[in-house]
Amino acid sequence: MASTLEPVGFKSMLNTFGLLILRFYLHSTEEKSELKALPKAFNREKPETKPVEEKKDVKPSPPSPAVESKAPKSNGPKRIKGGIVKRTSSNEAKGEALVRKVRPLVFFSSITANTPKIAKEYAEGLEKELQKVAAETDCTFATPEVLDLAEVDFDDYFITPPKSEEDPADLFYLFLLPSYNIDTINDTFLEHLQETHHDFRIDTAPLSSLLGYSVFGFGDREGWPTEEDGFCFQAKQVDKWMAKLTGRKRAFPVGMGDTKRDYTERLSEWSEGVVDVLGMLAKTGSLGEGLPGSGAPEESDDESAAEDDDEVLIEDSEAKPEKLKSRKNIDDVEDLGRIMKSSNPDAATNGRAAKSATAGAAAPIAVDFTTYGKTVAKKTPLNAAKEMVPKNSPTYASLTKQGYSIVGSHSGVKICRWTKSALRGRGSCYKYSFYGINSHQCMETTPSLSCSNKCVFCWRHGTNPVGTTWRWVVDPPELIFDGVKANHYNKIKMLRGVPGVRAERFAEAMRIRHCALSLVGEPIFYPYINEFLGMLHAERISSFLVCNAQHPDQLAALKAVTQLYVSIDASNKESLRKIDRPLHRDFWERFQRCLDILREKRFKHRTVFRLTLVKGFNVDDEVEGYAQLVEKGLPCFVEIKGVTYCGTSTASNAGLSMSNVPFYWEVQEFVTALEKRLNEKGLKYGIAAEHAHSCCVLLASDRFYKDGKWHPRIDYQRFFELLEERGADGDWKPEDYMGEATPEWATWGKGGFDPRDDRVDRKGRKIEV
Repeated sequence: MASTLEPVGFKSMLNTFGLLILRFYLHSTEEKSELKALPKAFNREKPETKPVEEKKDVKPSPPSPAVESKAPKSNGPKRIKGGIVKRTSSNEAKGEALVRKVRPLVFFSSITANTPKIAKEYAEGLEKELQKVAAETDCTFATPEVLDLAEVDFDDYFITPPKSEEDPADLFYLFLLPSYNIDTINDTFLEHLQETHHDFRIDTAPLSSLLGYSVFGFGDREGWPTEEDGFCFQAKQVDKWMAKLTGRKRAFPVGMGDTKRDYTERLSEWSEGVVDVLGMLAKTGSLGEGLPGSGAPEESDDESAAEDDDEVLIEDSEAKPEKLKSRKNIDDVEDLGRIMKSSNPDAATNGRAAKSATAGAAAPIAVDFTTYGKTVAKKTPLNAAKEMVPKNSPTYASLTKQGYSIVGSHSGVKICRWTKSALRGRGSCYKYSFYGINSHQCMETTPSLSCSNKCVFCWRHGTNPVGTTWRWVVDPPELIFDGVKANHYNKIKMLRGVPGVRAERFAEAMRIRHCALSLVGEPIFYPYINEFLGMLHAERISSFLVCNAQHPDQLAALKAVTQLYVSIDASNKESLRKIDRPLHRDFWERFQRCLDILREKRFKHRTVFRLTLVKGFNVDDEVEGYAQLVEKGLPCFVEIKGVTYCGTSTASNAGLSMSNVPFYWEVQEFVTALEKRLNEKGLKYGIAAEHAHSCCVLLASDRFYKDGKWHPRIDYQRFFELLEERGADGDWKPEDYMGEATPEWATWGKGGFDPRDDRVDRKGRKIEV
């Protein structure tokens, strides 16, 4: 038996040995495939490295992950780590600077002269420091540009950063912002940033092309002792919204300085930090690495959590990372956005406010590791309605210095220069030539000093508040009515001793017969404008109301008014945006709606288009556009007036100078061209009157052409009779209170100067005509 088994065992050994040799041969000759797992255990050979050719002027390559894993993807949620992987470009690997040009833009807001001065000095100092940085790197820096938030068009800078094909450069935004507890441009700016963030038509981070941004705030600790109580709160809000709009490109934390103590030192420290960041940008092309963290709200502050401004989140005084770890078996905190906290049992124990169960699906959280300090419950200033123009505010002081009398908290009255001129027998304004209104019996006022536009030709000196919605304390119409009358009469009394004042006109001036609601701001913005108009009409004071065609709902709800104006400052969307600088995003749609409403009201109200001609803005080649607007609205009258240069720094910043003021002959040419085009369209309009001194001409519809003469004047007595007989909603037409024909001296070609008065030169010397 033993002899029989020995050959069998020997043959088995030979077969095994042959198989091993064959396996070894095949293994050594077969091409190796990439190992899918455990490469370090089974593949210890170093991969061959191919030499890379050096290329000149290599552009920075897009960042790539440090380690690319070929492991199979997990079905579970992806883990997002707080740390940022260091990314190096080919230039950085060689220690070379990224060649680029950086243009810093310094934005500021102010209602006094302090911040503009600080901003200018800061920009000059920054330029010197950046010159040193440029000498050490290959980066170049443009001269820092200082911009006033009250003058810039927000859409040009905070929806899409401006680009220059002639001088391309990367932009870096800097903000110097005082915080106010009154209504200022800061509120409008913050509202714009918030609307941009929530506008579904705009990208999530429309300002992501910026290199970065940083904010410095000025405040007063006497009024707000701590940050929680509101110290520099508006600067912090701007920082928060800019972080959202730039994709978390905060270059340096918010700086804050006390205007009465240490703002100089704090501004210097902040400035040094900004320069360091710009130096790093010049060398590396990035803002550097973020701090490692978990991405939990305790470490990233409340920027991502507080998406809903109407929601109050109550933070714990201390972070509780243990609670977060206890949820690890369910899902990773870093993988989650804002979860429906009402379904989370930890929400109640953590003391956090539960969000609505109807919240959207969870989204990845965007982590920003810059914090303001300890995570505590943040007390923000109360959202109670504020006064538009408080008595102790710089806005109040500035307006009163300009000659305004502030009534209540948002209304104003001022003596017009034509009122002074008429009292002295030196001529009246165009309202007398066109409509028979005595200038010395006219009160110019507004129940709302706030406006929704920032027109380049406005005479408000940049001091009036602006806004798209009414967010202030509302004064009752009785208070405004009594206040504007009292202040107007007081101002008239002050003119008693002025040389040349005529006694009979002074006596007449103590009886207001007309109210021009066109001072500044947007009168129709006032919530009780109809009640205010009713009080005027009850005392037989006629009313001319001017609006800017940005509030169609209020315009549609307007009741009886003697004459209704709509400012038509441009014939197309781009020109309107350029000259009126409206705050509403849908300003053109609002404008068009107002024209439609005016068309419907033309048989109820005397409707007027007011065209303010600004040479270089809305005159050249726009006759056809204006004719189309007239065809759309069919107003009773069209007033064409050359702009009056106010000579303020505000106008200069907007690009307005004396060269933009048209001569009267230019206005006349425009009027004749418009009249011709309207008649070519079958619209029967004609020149009804003129007032050369006001650089103004009136076109009227043929509805007011009777017996061979134009009748733009108003029968005020009949207007009040109709109002008393039929009420504010009564049925009557403008023709029912049409007045006398235009006097001969005010017809086309006669100039329109009141023959009862004397023309004088600038020194008061009589001019013989």
